[in-house]
Amino acid sequence: MSLPRVTLLPLLDASEPLRKRAPAVDENGRPLSDFMVIIPGLRKKSQVRIQQTLKEIHRVLACFGDAVVFAELNLKLNLLWVSIRPVAGIRLEIADALRLSIPDARLVSHL
Repeated sequence: MSLPRVTLLPLLDASEPLRKRAPAVDENGRPLSDFMVIIPGLRKKSQVRIQQTLKEIHRVLACFGDAVVFAELNLKLNLLWVSIRPVAGIRLEIADALRLSIPDARLVSHL
């Protein structure tokens, strides 16, 4: 089974490396920040469960619409990449909100 990459915001060519697709700066040239969330075992779940998880990710990230610039879920890696505007504390707020909706979600990395 071929697992798709699902981009939650701007739809870009997923054949390009993520470092080329994920924005580094916003529309005003200000640097963005990134973090990753892993959802262990998601790719092995049923299609219904995967779709429910995607809906929850969309719902949570929509609550932070002003801060979230880019997000991509790579099902092959069970990894959600999120690029955000540098707002104090927003990274942990988003990660906590994701964990409330998706208990398996874990913050992997942030700078």
